[in-house]
Amino acid sequence: MNDRATNSVRIKICGITNEADAAAAVRAGADALGFIFYTGSPRCVAPDRAAEIVAGLPPFVVPVGVFVNAAAGDVEGICETAGIQVVQLHGDETPGFCGALAGSGRLVIKAFRVRDASWKSAAADYPVGAVLLDTFAEDRYGGTGATFDWRLVEGSPHRVILSGGLNPDNVAEAVRSVRPYGVDTGSGVEREPGRKDHDKVRAFVEAARRPI
Repeated sequence: MNDRATNSVRIKICGITNEADAAAAVRAGADALGFIFYTGSPRCVAPDRAAEIVAGLPPFVVPVGVFVNAAAGDVEGICETAGIQVVQLHGDETPGFCGALAGSGRLVIKAFRVRDASWKSAAADYPVGAVLLDTFAEDRYGGTGATFDWRLVEGSPHRVILSGGLNPDNVAEAVRSVRPYGVDTGSGVEREPGRKDHDKVRAFVEAARRPI
């Protein structure tokens, strides 16, 4: 068998706010779409609006709800409204909070903002299906558009979804360097906050899946 076959990295396009962008991501071959329910984000979408978009997704394309320091009841309510099973938590949520959501049947991804190797010890106690690694910034919970030192991923206690400044020009290198479970982009494929550039979405997916 050719060991340079197309890699199987999972690809998530985050910050979806409309049907056209969702359809473009699906056509390009994305595995998951991210819906941000944090009002501090320019890519925030209302739960009812997300539900309309999610209803049009084909089987095997996974809708992911993105939250920042939301109450458990709010997370559950929004997920029920929008038809979401996978929860991505970007705030200061504790291992216990994540465990409770997982116990209710949600698949949980916990985001960590990376500036040094200390994120690994912080992540070790989290009962989650994966960690999403983003670039640390003092003033925001994500969406910096900047990369971090990918060498800091080595030795992760969980499967890794790599984020932080990924775009069509650098995602192939990121996949080769890190061999992550998945890659995630939002601002890296936009023409403006909350609106995707469909050519960039297609180019991102193609680059992420190049043989390694």
